[in-house]
Amino acid sequence: MGAYCTAIWRCRYFWLALVRMDLRARYRGSVLGMGWSLLQPIAMTAIICLVFCRLFHLPVAEMAAYVMVGLACWNYILTAMLAGCQCFFQGESYIRQFPAPMAIYPLRTVLGAAFHLFLALGVGFGLALMAGGARNWNPQALLTLPATFLLLLLAGWSLATLAGLATVFFRDTRHLAEVGFQVVFYLTPIFYPKDLLASHGLTWIVDWNPLVPFLELARQPIGAMTGDVAAAVPGLDVFARAALVTLLLASGAMFALTRLEKRLIFHL
Repeated sequence: MGAYCTAIWRCRYFWLALVRMDLRARYRGSVLGMGWSLLQPIAMTAIICLVFCRLFHLPVAEMAAYVMVGLACWNYILTAMLAGCQCFFQGESYIRQFPAPMAIYPLRTVLGAAFHLFLALGVGFGLALMAGGARNWNPQALLTLPATFLLLLLAGWSLATLAGLATVFFRDTRHLAEVGFQVVFYLTPIFYPKDLLASHGLTWIVDWNPLVPFLELARQPIGAMTGDVAAAVPGLDVFARAALVTLLLASGAMFALTRLEKRLIFHL
């Protein structure tokens, strides 16, 4: 494992160059440039707040940061999964010419998604400031954000690796993932408070949803103004659940790579 990670690090200039190339290609000739990556979550946040804040009788200013951060994390996980499905096909020409660790190709995908996650979280941070949340923030809460970002990065990398390997051997993986994530979207408290589920006896959805700990880790320090989570330091139980999900995904990705990496080239 250590030797494999060292090999990935030795190739850092290669996969960083691929990430830069992807970002430049995505925004080349665009008028708004990187603004396009923020337009979708901002527009969704505006629509959701306009409709659901009236429906649930919630303050718009406080819900805006809550929804924006939720959508940022959701779009990151969704991109890691769906774009990860194509990561090995996208890098096929390099795989056939350059004997690098296969893990760098899903890493390439996830780093691009993480860049857009960082931008969207910045907007969420700004919305929290506009809502007046800075008065309540605990500086210790902000110090947890790097650990949260690291967990999200590792979880996304593992998910992209598993999705990419599954797609190579079963080409319908992406289509199944698109359908599955449509269902998961409505079962995840992204645009509604999780307390709403508890009031209807649906707490098991939150308890068993592996995405919820990541949402809480990102929302609480940034200042999602909902109930008792406002500007709080995430508890150790939240970190433990997120770390457990990340560990399970990483273990599965490492096991799958160990078994399938050498055979991958014959199935592209």
